[in-house]
Amino acid sequence: MCTISPKLVETGRHLNVEILTDSQVTDLKGTVGDFTVTVRTDPRYIDVGKCTGCGECADVCPVIIPGRFDEGLTQQRAAHKLYPQAIPNAYAIEKRGIAPCRDACPASQRAQGYIALIREGRFEDALRVIKEDNPFPGICGRICNHRCEDACNRGKVEEPINIHALKRFVTDTVYAQPRVPPEPVPHQYEERVAIIGAGPCGLTAAQDLCRLGYPVTVFEALPVAGGMLRVGVPEYRLPGWIVDREVQDIVDLGVELRLSTTVENLDDIFDEGFKSVLVAVGAHEGIRLPIPGNDLEGVLINTQFLRDVRLSEISNESPTSAEDVSKFDVSDLMYDKRVLVLGGGNVAIDVARTAVRLGASQVHMACLEGRHNMPSHEWEIQEALEEGIVIHNDRTFLRIMDNGQGQVAGVECQNVAHFEFDDQGRLAVETVEDSEHVLPADVIIFSVGQRAGLAFIPDDAGVGLTRSRTIAINPNTFAATRPGVFAAGDSVSGTSFVIEAVDSGHKCAESIHRYLRGEELEPKPKPDLPVVNLGQAELDERMQRGEIEIAPRVPMPELPIEQRVRDFAEVATGYTPELAQAEAARCLACGICSECLSCWYQCGVGAVDHDMLEVEQQINVGAVI
Repeated sequence: MCTISPKLVETGRHLNVEILTDSQVTDLKGTVGDFTVTVRTDPRYIDVGKCTGCGECADVCPVIIPGRFDEGLTQQRAAHKLYPQAIPNAYAIEKRGIAPCRDACPASQRAQGYIALIREGRFEDALRVIKEDNPFPGICGRICNHRCEDACNRGKVEEPINIHALKRFVTDTVYAQPRVPPEPVPHQYEERVAIIGAGPCGLTAAQDLCRLGYPVTVFEALPVAGGMLRVGVPEYRLPGWIVDREVQDIVDLGVELRLSTTVENLDDIFDEGFKSVLVAVGAHEGIRLPIPGNDLEGVLINTQFLRDVRLSEISNESPTSAEDVSKFDVSDLMYDKRVLVLGGGNVAIDVARTAVRLGASQVHMACLEGRHNMPSHEWEIQEALEEGIVIHNDRTFLRIMDNGQGQVAGVECQNVAHFEFDDQGRLAVETVEDSEHVLPADVIIFSVGQRAGLAFIPDDAGVGLTRSRTIAINPNTFAATRPGVFAAGDSVSGTSFVIEAVDSGHKCAESIHRYLRGEELEPKPKPDLPVVNLGQAELDERMQRGEIEIAPRVPMPELPIEQRVRDFAEVATGYTPELAQAEAARCLACGICSECLSCWYQCGVGAVDHDMLEVEQQINVGAVI
């Protein structure tokens, strides 16, 4: 290169020479003196016409790869210039495609990006990457169902990256510093937007619309914001201060939040001058099975029970004697009682583990499903079993027993041989003959599902409902049947996970923006980009080269079992910086560029374009060599 580089530089500077890099000829037609050449140019993600070759993009890039110019003897960054005299004198970003973790995430979180930044100790930059797509990193770092980990290529080596634990680590680390409120966003538009429900979907949409310049008001029936995150997830899994902090970050942008405000009628909202309404109420209504005895004293509903616990004045120490019961608003129903939770989902396990902490003498669960078909996550089941909760699988419930004084005595059950739901969602159960038996209990808690409360939408409101009592929408635009009304989250899908609510909030905000600007509601199609699924042969080759070393997943530290059942202190205690960086170092950087956007923020001339696509052009030439 010492000999040829000067010639390349001279050629590149020639006014009559155009060099097309990253390009291939895909077709050639014509005759001598009149050829048409079809050329496909791959994206380099940096505009050559703007790039000055300063190298600041490479300085901040956290992704390290083997050097391409010197046979891997040195290292380079995903943002790089191949060698000092390269023509053109501009940088490029190497991408292989979308990392499978991002592809699996409903909100397209750039997990590889913040993991790479954690490895380098750039924790504030890592939090910035997370918040590009998700306003609730502290929440999702604790309770997300983390589909990203199911798709992680590292799982093909030994175990997937503990992505949600790394997200939590970054959040806790940055949040431990003095809080700097975000600057309010000035209004650019006059149209006011109303959002009903201050859960993750509604608040995500409120954030996005506020940043676009709309006046946004959020109506919340509860005295606290956060929806089911704040009143439906126990403190030992999700501390209230995390929810409050992340809600406040949205409110400080300029969102008006009206707590303890119940919307009685959609017409009242429009009469107040709002031009568009988003219905984003959560699934706060628990379901009571229609069996005899379901209204006896001692029968509770999951959502009401968890809400009462979260809203009551509960100290961090559970009662240890009858005298302590007076300190708790709800534990007088639990203390020294036999509690039976009907249901086998994640919420049912939350209910059961909460009852343990409120001093119940015994806590049992019973559900239709077999042990390996329970709808709850396996790690949740294991934690419940560790805390002494007994699970009765393959049970159907016939009636709640009366002790003769109008109080619960237990549940009469029957063993289940098989069950299934038909096309209409109706349950058909095949039971085992002569298997009737009673599970004794003093308290029964139904936890067999939740649904959104839509009583404020009467039949004449112009908003259509589905047979399953969710709002009927166009799935591409989230528009309801009444103009100006949109719906997303649990009010549309039924009970969903936080990250799904965040995703629907983002998309709905985009639709509302298009509606208020008079644009076509249907979103423009996005390019179908390749997902990097590493094959076993490639993984083996990288291990042989020493690029991958066997390193098991770093476990999340937790409180000892005997300690965590005594109070509502958070069970998982979080990574230390050393543990977090060790776990982050396991990432395989599947997509090469992680799209952390550090280069985009750093570039002073706006040359970085991560949305650059492949371009095909036709060039007329007289000769081909």
